[in-house]
Amino acid sequence: MARRAFITSAAALTAATALLLTGCGGDDSSPDDIKGADAGSESPSASASTAPGAKRPDITLPSTFRLTFQDWKSEEPEKQAVLNDGKEELRSGYAAIIANDLDSEALVFYHTESGLSQAQQWIKTYTDKNLTVIGDLPVFDPDVVLGSGGDNAVLNYCTDESKASTRNLKSGEVEGNPPGTDPEVFYSVSMAKNEQGVWQTVSVRSERGGCQR
Repeated sequence: MARRAFITSAAALTAATALLLTGCGGDDSSPDDIKGADAGSESPSASASTAPGAKRPDITLPSTFRLTFQDWKSEEPEKQAVLNDGKEELRSGYAAIIANDLDSEALVFYHTESGLSQAQQWIKTYTDKNLTVIGDLPVFDPDVVLGSGGDNAVLNYCTDESKASTRNLKSGEVEGNPPGTDPEVFYSVSMAKNEQGVWQTVSVRSERGGCQR
């Protein structure tokens, strides 16, 4: 279920994330793969970034799908800003899947034009098959690399899809990653800071089994 991979493969989406749960991103998983709170705590149903500048939209996730962000903190303010907006971008994608809303305010807010197109393709790999996401999805090992110009960055992190699944809204069938599938997915997210100071996602690359621990 790569966030850009979940059970629904994002392999064809070269810059989206992965999740059976995989989200938008180029990876080698299939569309049926399954891609949010701090230090292992359960993420709240609604959240907004506390970063200054533009007003961030509220994002609500149901209790049936929990994103938890582990050690999602940095002592450097600019890196923390990247982490904050990167977290909300990920939450916006899963919220859009669950709500079947390809044009949600949060999804548009946290993506550039090209990033939005990519994210929408990933979301459709779920919604076109009447799939939603359920379960727990830890997001861990974040690392931010700031560009020299101050307006671009790369956010890397991993997800663990072992407790996440997809559910068919018509049949009620629940399905996780196929047996033998590595549940951990590595993501590399290219981001750019807009004029309002929001770090938006430009593209996402994912690799199942690419996490190193």
